[in-house]
Amino acid sequence: MIKVILITCFASFGAFAQVKHTFKLADSVFLLDNKPFQIISGEMHYPRIPREAWRDRMKMAKAMGLNTIGTYVFWNVHEPQKDQFDFSGNNDIAEFVRIAKEEGLWVLLRPSPYVCAEWEFGGYPFWLQNIKGLQVRSKEAQYLKEYKEYITEIGKRLAPLQINHGGNILMVQVENEYGSYGNDKEYLKINEQLFKDAGFDGVLSTCDPVPALDGGHLAGLLPGVNGIDNPAQIRTLINKYNNGTGPYFVPEWYPAWFDWWGTKHHQVDPKTYANKLDTVLKGGVSINMYMFHGGTTRGFMNGANYNDSTAYEPQISSYDYDAPLDEAGNATTKFMLFREAIKKNLPANQTLPEVPAAKPAAALPVITFTKSTDIFNLVGKPKLSEKPLTFEALNQPYGFVRYSSTIKGGRKGVIKINELRDYGLVYINKKLAGVLDRRLYQDSLMVNLPAGNVQLDILVENMGRINFGPYLLKNNKGITKNVTFNGKEIKSWKMYPLPFDKIDTQKIPAKVTSQSAAVLKSASFNLTKVADTYLDMRQWGKGLVWVNGHNLGKYWGIGPQQTIYLPAEWLKKGKNEIVVFELLKPKQNILTSLDKAILNELKGK
Repeated sequence: MIKVILITCFASFGAFAQVKHTFKLADSVFLLDNKPFQIISGEMHYPRIPREAWRDRMKMAKAMGLNTIGTYVFWNVHEPQKDQFDFSGNNDIAEFVRIAKEEGLWVLLRPSPYVCAEWEFGGYPFWLQNIKGLQVRSKEAQYLKEYKEYITEIGKRLAPLQINHGGNILMVQVENEYGSYGNDKEYLKINEQLFKDAGFDGVLSTCDPVPALDGGHLAGLLPGVNGIDNPAQIRTLINKYNNGTGPYFVPEWYPAWFDWWGTKHHQVDPKTYANKLDTVLKGGVSINMYMFHGGTTRGFMNGANYNDSTAYEPQISSYDYDAPLDEAGNATTKFMLFREAIKKNLPANQTLPEVPAAKPAAALPVITFTKSTDIFNLVGKPKLSEKPLTFEALNQPYGFVRYSSTIKGGRKGVIKINELRDYGLVYINKKLAGVLDRRLYQDSLMVNLPAGNVQLDILVENMGRINFGPYLLKNNKGITKNVTFNGKEIKSWKMYPLPFDKIDTQKIPAKVTSQSAAVLKSASFNLTKVADTYLDMRQWGKGLVWVNGHNLGKYWGIGPQQTIYLPAEWLKKGKNEIVVFELLKPKQNILTSLDKAILNELKGK
């Protein structure tokens, strides 16, 4: 039976773009055009890949033997501010799906409002927190109203691309690992209806890890079980939740794991996981590996983990994931071993495309920064308040806020920031006095104030909202309660928003200014040819990098990420512009690069 599955799977595939197809569920298998079909899928996310590289990544998927790709849809990408929708550029999910069709790939679509995905707020837009009483992942009326408006917009663009409408979307997933959060079947039923009302009228499924199947499965939808690869166990579990039948599907099979700041880069033995892949395919199970290609979580879109038993754990910008296809889109050893495992399960006459050659990578010329300005010169009109305001109260999604107040000097004591979220640099009269880090449960700093009135500034970074667990609505950023000195509350604050959603290099002076505070630096460099490169941040402290207007993500000396991937697609021949926002080492003015990524446990190791 398995041999038949694979023959029909690939034999019908070449002409699928020209023929209208059907996709159904049978007792033990999927049926594509009424023939058994085994889904061999890999996850990759359109916002984590430059749009210019989408097609190349899909060609790599085909070369490894995949017949399908999976992707989440990210609400906060598409509705960054309430009622302001964006499906342009790198957010053009419909074009991503259409390119997959042109490349001969089916799509597993996961458009639920909550995605987790190590993504900021689990995909929810920050402004949901400003709607008083709103409860995510619930029957609460305000949430359902916003959810409906969002999924309707998604449906307009993607429902016509389902296989039953002539497109290449095989299945659509309702909610996402809901059983790890709750068990309200009425809420899940509302989800199903919202999807149908939005035009998703094909095969619908759910997705849960083994311990959460009871809470997350909805009768009538295909249950998927995450994180396992024993065919007998998969069959037993899905039979239990699907009236004794299949098909048998693992929506998230993990060939590796993600990273967060201050920990060792996660890696697994590729041979072990190639053998696991071989076993699950031989067992006739359909899978979606998470991730096939992780890419990069650029800008401010990284999430964080937190619960009552662990510290706050913000994730790094690299979403390399130790995936078969690396962050730059090149084949790894794991890719080649997975390709062989898939080939072993194809009929003898079935061939795969040749694996494209690795993309060229090269170091850039050494860059010297000659223009800079510090945070005290980056002044707009402040917001005034007796108490410090959160990012949400300032209607600022991401980035930084400088909180400024004047206090009486000539004293020694403790400055305490109650509920700092997430990283604060404390300045006394514009000089750095210390750093407080939520990850390390730091909220207090002993200071010796000079005589007279003292200017107190606290630069606070939003390091990523929690994306998983019970604290999805305890995600406000900034100074979320108050600041005290020796126990007495400090009042009368000025808030200077620094969202860094756009960078205006014209505001950076033509010469280096202050070297004592967090600083924004710019420079240019010239190229005669372009190639992938990796900015080497090992001599820098903590911050962000933009090149030609693209926010490439974050760096931090604590690792594991020590380089920032700069795709060739965002470089150009001739003059290129680079901007760095450096928090801890404002005097650093030299930037070098490498032709490879460095992911280490700690800086210098």
